[in-house]
Amino acid sequence: MKFMKLGSRPDTFYSAESVRTVSSEVSSDLIIEVKGCKYLLHKFPLLSKCLRLQTICCESPETTQHQIIQLPDFPGGIEAFELCAKFCYGITITLSAYNIVAAQCAAEYLQMTEDVEKGNLIYKLEVFFNSCILQGWRDSIVTLQSTKAFPLWSEDLGITSRCIESIASKVLTHPSKVSLSHSHSRRVRDDISCNGAESQRHKSTTKGWWAEDMAELGIDLYWRAMIAIKSGGKIPTNLIGQALQIYASRWLPNISRQVKANQGATSDSDSDSTGEVSSKHRLLLESIVSLIPSDKGDVSCSFLLKLLKAANILNASSSSKMELARRVALQLEEARVSDLLIPSLSYSSDTLYDVDIVLTILEEFMLQGQSPPTSPPRSRLGFERRRRSRSAENIDFEFQESRRSSSASHSSKLKVAKIMDGYLQEIARDINLPLSKFIAIAEKIPDFSRLDHDDLYRAIDIYLKAHPDLNKSERKKLCRILDCKKLSVEACMHAAQNEKLPLRVVVQVLFFEQARAATVGGKVAELPSNIKALLAAHNIDPSRPPRTLSTTTSIRGDDQWSVSGLKSPKSRTSTLRMKLAEDDLDEYDMNPDGLGRSSKFKAFCALPTGPKKMFSKLLSINRSGSEKN
Repeated sequence: MKFMKLGSRPDTFYSAESVRTVSSEVSSDLIIEVKGCKYLLHKFPLLSKCLRLQTICCESPETTQHQIIQLPDFPGGIEAFELCAKFCYGITITLSAYNIVAAQCAAEYLQMTEDVEKGNLIYKLEVFFNSCILQGWRDSIVTLQSTKAFPLWSEDLGITSRCIESIASKVLTHPSKVSLSHSHSRRVRDDISCNGAESQRHKSTTKGWWAEDMAELGIDLYWRAMIAIKSGGKIPTNLIGQALQIYASRWLPNISRQVKANQGATSDSDSDSTGEVSSKHRLLLESIVSLIPSDKGDVSCSFLLKLLKAANILNASSSSKMELARRVALQLEEARVSDLLIPSLSYSSDTLYDVDIVLTILEEFMLQGQSPPTSPPRSRLGFERRRRSRSAENIDFEFQESRRSSSASHSSKLKVAKIMDGYLQEIARDINLPLSKFIAIAEKIPDFSRLDHDDLYRAIDIYLKAHPDLNKSERKKLCRILDCKKLSVEACMHAAQNEKLPLRVVVQVLFFEQARAATVGGKVAELPSNIKALLAAHNIDPSRPPRTLSTTTSIRGDDQWSVSGLKSPKSRTSTLRMKLAEDDLDEYDMNPDGLGRSSKFKAFCALPTGPKKMFSKLLSINRSGSEKN
């Protein structure tokens, strides 16, 4: 940090009975009042350097021994005034980045210009500011921070704009060429090897050396400085994103805890302060959102979702929320389920989580994830390319690139499907979650994106457990999103004895499980024509081995599937018997494939000899058991 000393006389200012004065053989003839503090001073040293004091003294004639001057709006208060007064007396003063702004504002107020006296305070401060303050990194940061106490004066004198320009120019320069503070300079130089080349380990740290220091700035000054840095066009956008994450982690910590604590405020003063704090955080958040680079991957998806949570808590503008939702959708495949659990603070909804914003993100993802064409376009564009003498190899290369981007889009949809099924499992536990919202999210995922329906079945099972009051119609509506053909063997075993599932689903599960069991050694036994037709309607190849249970999604202990009950032959048949007792086979309850429930049950009964014997054996065991009882 740079500093400058002016004057050579010792400090002779002292306080006597709440009055500040200076030791002198000459009696004082001037009283100056600044912010409630009185100064007994002398006209000659002050008026010889301060044009404003000269003007005031000329306009108000002396009536007593001491002429009184009041300066109620003096910038910088008593500290800045005393600094200027000591300069007038020739007393030693020390100037640095911490007090130069206050001194400049005070000197301008007193009009201590070169027209009054050569080598006056304004000139000396300007030389120090340009030659020392603006040349140092840390000095520029500290000086810019101190302008917050004098916003209007700093803007009029150009202090703020010059500090921002200095900071931006240094960020665009290699740190080895920037005048840093001793500690910071040593830290950055340690990241650079002896021959001047950056080591790979500290390369990213060295490139973003400026982010932590800039995080000390208030949001208004930080926003202006970042705009200046971005307009330079030399800083990679990913470094801008890293700097924003550092700033947000410093100024937006534990927003949810603060809001909950502030919600407990009961007095009017507490509520006013709570509103003021929330307003500041809201402005800070919206400013950060406006600075996020536009390129995908410049900030992590986790960081964007944390900002979205904060936006929800702080009731940020809808435009900021939509912008964050759009940015999250661009990289939704990187999201974690825990990050998507955004708390709902809406008075119109009793749900634990904001499902609507996640649905918006999912819709945006599907709109942005449109796959490019999988074949080269035969259009006028192709003709124009041939006219421009583009070779067939170039056209083939473009086609291959198109196929690659299509595969990447498909891959991201597969990842998003897994993420959203995990998200459904979490929100399904909310007893206030409407069925329509659960189904809306589940149906937004394209059918090809779910290679299996095990995770979706888990979510449905959890929802049925958390909502035991669902009627028969609602349970049927919920289970229509489930494709029994895509359930693994373990999922089928669990579903076959799930008492909460509608009868139609249990029959479908048993049918497809027994149809797959008819496959022996990869050869399909001769099935009746009605079963073959039903398998064909569902696009099932009985010769395909069943998929194993998906292990990509973590499951809570209370949601794990237990198959120990399947060891008892009684369990599956008793479940089916109970379903038959409580649900009637309605001829008019049609499935999406147009087959009635009764016809499907008849097809199930027409299974080949092996499975039919096995199932009849289960029935007989169950019957004999009941007779014993």
